Amino acid sequence: MRDRPPVRGLTCFGCRDRGAVTAEAAVVIPVLAAFAMALLWALVAASDQIRCVDAARAGARAAARSESEAAVLAAARDAAPGGARVEVGRKGDLWRVRVEASTPGPGALTLTLRAEAAALAEDTVGGAGP
Repeated sequence: MRDRPPVRGLTCFGCRDRGAVTAEAAVVIPVLAAFAMALLWALVAASDQIRCVDAARAGARAAARSESEAAVLAAARDAAPGGARVEVGRKGDLWRVRVEASTPGPGALTLTLRAEAAALAEDTVGGAGP
């Protein structure tokens, strides 16, 4: 279909909107791509936080069962995200396991995720009977 010049006194609908769809797409597509990447990053960060919590709990359970420190660290590291730091310590009757991991991402988007769990040591449960 050939473009016709507007007839005198009549308006050519759409003549002034030429290229508007292209301009809108040029703006919207990068914004949608950035939004999708942000959602993906947030999903990965939330997943890693959940894995840190699970790792701390697994380590605390293993420590409460009086397993060796190597077994406790192994249990926590198996459930933790890659590159996570695991600390195990006992204060009084409680074993505490702390897991820290960094989220993947460029500079400002890198977060340090932390989770801590505590469990009562098995050797303190029940105490000495009369």
